[in-house]
Amino acid sequence: AMDGAPPPTSPTGLSAYVAVSQLLGLTLLATTGAWLGRYRGGVAWHSPLQFNAHPLCMVLGMVFLQGDALLVYRVFRHEAKRSTKALHALLHGLALAIALVGIIAVFESHRTKGIPDMYSLHSWCGMATFVLYLLQWFLGCGFFLFPGASFSLRGWYKPQHIFFGIALFILSIASCLLGITEMLLFKISDSYSHFVPEGILANTLGVLLVAFGLVVGYVLTREEWKRPPLAEELALSMDFKTLTEGESPGGGS
Repeated sequence: AMDGAPPPTSPTGLSAYVAVSQLLGLTLLATTGAWLGRYRGGVAWHSPLQFNAHPLCMVLGMVFLQGDALLVYRVFRHEAKRSTKALHALLHGLALAIALVGIIAVFESHRTKGIPDMYSLHSWCGMATFVLYLLQWFLGCGFFLFPGASFSLRGWYKPQHIFFGIALFILSIASCLLGITEMLLFKISDSYSHFVPEGILANTLGVLLVAFGLVVGYVLTREEWKRPPLAEELALSMDFKTLTEGESPGGGS
């Protein structure tokens, strides 16, 4: 930017929607903690409460952190693209690591209690989402974060990456909703239909998950809120294109 130029600002409404998304995200984490703490005995690793680490980790990793990773390009609009990419990949990687802890927790809990694995719709959808999310992360790092992929190959893959990023976020929320329902039917099937407090709290968590997904999705799909390329990024992009397509960058200059 030129000296004396006004600092860049965010588009009207973007900051408000991002703030709402974070408020919803923190609220759904608090609601998850309240549910597990008040009605399910809390969370502990080497104990009968190990299973409870599963819903907490999946909500934190596969929903909240994944949603924030998707918002990085809207929030950090005027920072260097390389730094924004690194933060995007880091948040996704952290989400994967936390989700992996949640998956380990449920498998170990099932083994300890003699419960069979991978028979429910929730487990099928959840595992498929995690595996695809891991694949998406590796491909994203390979195409965009590390050098090697040509400009045309990056251009071809970028729409696929964007689509699957949003699709996996939706699938993550859907898997959580299936998991909440499954857990309620296992734990309070006899009283769930009587509007008991635990059922109401868990249903509220489900509504918060949907609300968080809707707000994040709205921010991501507003065309005018997309991150504009900086002038130096356009120049670097053209140089990268000529280099990877076998031409002489800048006419040999």
